[in-house]
Amino acid sequence: MKAYVFPGQAAQFEGMGKDMYDDSAVARIYFEKANEILGYDISNVMFNGTAEELKETKITQPSVFLHSVIKVKMEGDLFVPEMVAGHSLGEFSALVACGSLDFESGLKLVQQRAMAMQKACEMEKGTMAAILGMEDEVVENICNEIEDVVVAANYNCPGQLVISGSESGIEKAVAKCQEAGARRAIVLPVGGAFHSPLMAPAKEQLEAAIENTEFKKPVCPIYQNVTGKASTDPEEIQKNLILQLTAPVRWTQTMQNMIADGATSFTEVGGTGKVIQGFVKKIDRKFPTATL
Repeated sequence: MKAYVFPGQAAQFEGMGKDMYDDSAVARIYFEKANEILGYDISNVMFNGTAEELKETKITQPSVFLHSVIKVKMEGDLFVPEMVAGHSLGEFSALVACGSLDFESGLKLVQQRAMAMQKACEMEKGTMAAILGMEDEVVENICNEIEDVVVAANYNCPGQLVISGSESGIEKAVAKCQEAGARRAIVLPVGGAFHSPLMAPAKEQLEAAIENTEFKKPVCPIYQNVTGKASTDPEEIQKNLILQLTAPVRWTQTMQNMIADGATSFTEVGGTGKVIQGFVKKIDRKFPTATL
């Protein structure tokens, strides 16, 4: 079975989507539609914005979403997914790709998510750090020992766990992980503590928007971040999407479950095309990967 996987924040790059716009009438239609829905020229920022501009959460999230989803739209009837998953923000791209959300609803939710997260970041400073070369359980125990807010946020692949929390919590956790023998412990250049309790205000803001959006039964199973398991039930999909902002991304479990359920290859859709493929290779090198 062919699995399609969608990247999240950090998959942006300068000039993203410009070649698509130039080469495809379908892409042009969707970029123009996106500008109209968002109320500003997102395509201009994607094509001509600096790396710094593209790094702003309110710009990054709709940009990465559009890059992935428009690639799917360009494929037309040739895009026939058998299973999908998306990393954090990428879950919204995956939901449009499998038909659970329409393009406009997906983009509006991503815009609201981005604005809510940006606001939460401004309310309380937080950050994230990647811990490499340690068992997940060891990192979790270190986080639990620290009084400041710090939690496991992204289970990316074996030996790579991203933690999230207050700046002081992350600083203490990084130091403790280094002392405990982590191969590397690196504070990430991100704008906030994503997938942590510090995103609670954003979750509250987004909850109403998600509940007021129509979700349809997807054409194939979507493996969701919160559980790492497949779902085709619109109500369950909706509930898990609300929980996603403050819960960890169980990506290792997601990949393992897709493999157990019959995935034979993984195609990364959008972004730089390298992020998710790298995780797949660390989980099991024998699976072929590709980019769309």
